[in-house]
Amino acid sequence: MKNVVKLTCLAIGLCAAGPAMAQEECGEVTIASMNWQSAEVLASLDKFILQHGYGCNVSVISGDTVPTLTSMAERGQPDIAPEAWVDLVPEVVNRGLSEGKLEVTGLALSDGAEQGWFVPKYVIDANPDIVTIADALKHPELFPAPEEPGKAAVFNGPQGWGGTVVTSQLFKAYEAEKAGFVLVDTGSAAGLDGSIARAYEREEGWIGYYWAPTAILGRYPMVKLNFDAPHDADEWKRCNSNADCPDPKLNEWVADKVLTVVTSEFSERVPASVSEYLGARSWSNATVNSLLAWMTDNQATGDDGAHYFLENNKDLWTTWVSAEAAEKIEAAL
Repeated sequence: MKNVVKLTCLAIGLCAAGPAMAQEECGEVTIASMNWQSAEVLASLDKFILQHGYGCNVSVISGDTVPTLTSMAERGQPDIAPEAWVDLVPEVVNRGLSEGKLEVTGLALSDGAEQGWFVPKYVIDANPDIVTIADALKHPELFPAPEEPGKAAVFNGPQGWGGTVVTSQLFKAYEAEKAGFVLVDTGSAAGLDGSIARAYEREEGWIGYYWAPTAILGRYPMVKLNFDAPHDADEWKRCNSNADCPDPKLNEWVADKVLTVVTSEFSERVPASVSEYLGARSWSNATVNSLLAWMTDNQATGDDGAHYFLENNKDLWTTWVSAEAAEKIEAAL
């Protein structure tokens, strides 16, 4: 993990300088839109700004953390992962950076992001002795499995998410099965969200994987459980983030750096102004939470959210772009 951070810092420094020999035309650009809300709206935002502000011909493709970053490192496509949770796949990112195939333009989330196991606040209010994951696993009766009577459930994310891999490994490390729990594959982001919404509607117990920033955590008060061991970066790299590792240990899930990652080929061929925009474009959890709440309340798409953000946050986004680009973007709204 330390190597990832060091290489990331190096990549940020290199990208900040900008490609000296970049072509003047932006050309074709592919952006990965991950299948969660904050990544979707950021991909849409980058598309709008690059297309209207910098003249790029942008295509947005579907992606997920592990396959997208692996594809970028091995095949050079897509060009941009706007919201890359790099700590979930340290080996892939580290290798891509060290081999000169990937570059990091900067922080997507200026104050980082967190992942872990959450429970509804009303569960903690009624059971103040539950502070850590181990505490919760002592009470399987509080977390009934929806389809397996007599069992408790830990809800996981869909396949393809780095967080799903880590949750599966932590489930093993905590020996949750011996405590009477099953690991539930929710199948999709919507399925994961729906499981939380149903628990709240019925005031039932729920424990499982989630992350911030998200609209769900703004709508449904949830408490992130503490871990029962300090963070061991080497062990995290060896096993907690490795689906094939058979013997995961207890480990703290620390806050993630959420970065914008591009292929080196992309940074070499686009105008320096495009790399400068991606290096400057960064927003806080508070900004994103507010936007995601609006999107959820209005059943808005990523494109809708990007348009709403640009209309209502001019003081922020105009600091990311050149004056010329700002004029073009405003004209396109």
